[in-house]
Amino acid sequence: MFQQPATLLHVLDLVGVAVFAASGALSAGRKGLDLLGVLVIAVVTAIGGGTLRDILLDRHPIFWIADPVYLVVIAIAALITLLYVRHRQPPGRALAIADALGLALFTITGTRIAEAAHVAPLIAVAMGTMTGVAGGMVRDVLSAEIPLILRRDIYATAAIAGSTVYVALQAAGVGRDAAALIGLAVVVLLRLLAIVWGLRLPVFRIEE
Repeated sequence: MFQQPATLLHVLDLVGVAVFAASGALSAGRKGLDLLGVLVIAVVTAIGGGTLRDILLDRHPIFWIADPVYLVVIAIAALITLLYVRHRQPPGRALAIADALGLALFTITGTRIAEAAHVAPLIAVAMGTMTGVAGGMVRDVLSAEIPLILRRDIYATAAIAGSTVYVALQAAGVGRDAAALIGLAVVVLLRLLAIVWGLRLPVFRIEE
């Protein structure tokens, strides 16, 4: 049994779960899925990355099995999202913005959890990035969309950058909480810049 996370880490994790659940519900709603379909997409979006991280780090039980409040938060966030969109049209970029916030929160909490497992900094960055992007990948696949990580969008790159900044700041002597907030800001800023300005990564193409 692993130790319960620190209060700030736990709160950030729950907020990240709620935000990703909302993004999953919005994605499912745009595909016209029924209530069960919405909940399934919300669940896999919210816990997919963290589940894969815990399996690779050999953390047992998996975080949402050890603390079922995660599933409760997911269900509440998905239902609130459904109720909201029934009465109001969500902003055009609501899914992208919700996904950016969830990506940032999951990336930093995933990195911190990997740190607690005493892995190398490079592995902590990889685990943080995986925590941030894997759930969205599963969501996109189940929603019949090309995953963001496979497009030209700055997505996984933002997670890598934010996680790396967080680790580097701590190595430079910055406190964990301050480094976490700055890392969060880096991920959100890069994703929002990519959304608003259409920033893309260069394409590698071999001519026939």
